[in-house]
Amino acid sequence: MAKVIMIQGTMSGAGKSLLVAGLCRIFKQDGYRVAPFKSQNMALNSFITAEGLEMGRAQVMQAEAAGIEPMVCMNPILLKPTNHTGSQVIVNGEVLGNMSARDYFSYKKQLVPQIKKAFRKLEEYADIIVIEGAGSPAEINLKENDIVNMGLAELVDAPVLLAGDIDRGGVFAQLLGTLMLLTDDEKNRVKGLIINKFRGDKSILDPGIEMLEEKGNVPVVGVVPYMNLSLEDEDSLSERFDHRGKGLIDLAVIHYPRISNFTDFNVFEQFPEVSVRYVTSISELQTPDMIFLPGSKNTMGDLKWMRQNGLESAVKKLAEEIPVFGICGGYQMLGNEISDPDGIEEGGVMRGMELLPIVTVLQKEKRRCQTSGMLESIDGTLKELSGCSYTGYEIHMGKTVCADGRDGELPSVVQAKDNTNVCGSYIHGLFDEGSIADAIVQALAKKKGVQLDDAAFMDYKSFKDREYDKLAETLRLYLNMEEIYGMLTEAHLE
Repeated sequence: MAKVIMIQGTMSGAGKSLLVAGLCRIFKQDGYRVAPFKSQNMALNSFITAEGLEMGRAQVMQAEAAGIEPMVCMNPILLKPTNHTGSQVIVNGEVLGNMSARDYFSYKKQLVPQIKKAFRKLEEYADIIVIEGAGSPAEINLKENDIVNMGLAELVDAPVLLAGDIDRGGVFAQLLGTLMLLTDDEKNRVKGLIINKFRGDKSILDPGIEMLEEKGNVPVVGVVPYMNLSLEDEDSLSERFDHRGKGLIDLAVIHYPRISNFTDFNVFEQFPEVSVRYVTSISELQTPDMIFLPGSKNTMGDLKWMRQNGLESAVKKLAEEIPVFGICGGYQMLGNEISDPDGIEEGGVMRGMELLPIVTVLQKEKRRCQTSGMLESIDGTLKELSGCSYTGYEIHMGKTVCADGRDGELPSVVQAKDNTNVCGSYIHGLFDEGSIADAIVQALAKKKGVQLDDAAFMDYKSFKDREYDKLAETLRLYLNMEEIYGMLTEAHLE
């Protein structure tokens, strides 16, 4: 049996994902086989494993921190919102179907055997399993049949560390209020409190910490400072979306309502003179050096959104002067037409942006696979990408073919012949491996006639490894790891 510890939070965005990743890194550095686990994740950022199974990227990030390959048993249930009241439900990497929030709430208890099965499989590998909760354990309306917070902690008999976000204010009320809303049995599971994202002099907090421990009767095991790390986070709460500053090379990512897999562009954030801005309007778009159209959980709906707010026209006009690159849903949007005969999204037929000579038919069957190879010949500004090696994955519900009806496999990157500025691809993670991101940045600098800093380009994997080490180093300084090690207990699955 593996030993376990669980991180829960007072709210979404309290920093649970990074705390789990940091503990995974620390336990790995200390010589243990460690793995992350989150029974249910709600996110539009997903990943395809080597077996072709789909899981949330937060657990992929945590697996990277642990130094192991992502396994779908780390995230047996993935909910991908399709609208404000419903989600696509993915169980053990396979699509179960679309459900309304009410229907899923009634159904989720039936998934407990799948959660147990996934956890047992992970136990075969790991010495230590670091579990992540979701949202808050004190959501009274969601506590019935809970399978991701205290319900899961009870299921596997896990001790809990409760984290609060001081950066948003009210951290003492967050932590004490959460404890007050727990049952006695649930509260007894909370072995330590973490004040996360602190800025300033910790001594100023000391009187509050004393009162917190006295009133909550739970020790504070760490005050963790705010960390500027370039690591993945939960999609709906990403601070990346708030960046507005412009670098010497300015990249704009269209932030439509159902944006997915925006992690495709994280690699560009490691370049000190490059800005990555997520834009929702023409006024925010301005005049970037390159535009990316990311993935979407509702391609037709998000294209309609772009059409209605004027971003489609603005992007088409800018495509005459600067590169425009679509990934997955964004790639489908750039084509001549999107049809949805089975009502997967909006139903019917919709005109695309007519920038790429392709048409897409949405299909019920989701394509899920990892892929690698070498990029074919590319012309224009991005010609230096020709022959670059790539590794990534595909995850989409649509078949895309040439608009003229010709048979045959489309290249990994499709380019418009009459406008070499426009490119599209189904490959997520295309920019992460090798020198593709660096080649794009250098090509844009050459086109703009500017000289970038000569700092050596670090491949993205090495860059992330360094970030995980920085995360672990910080947590070792500010968490009482001796106490945390003492809290680890063997899992006892009901």
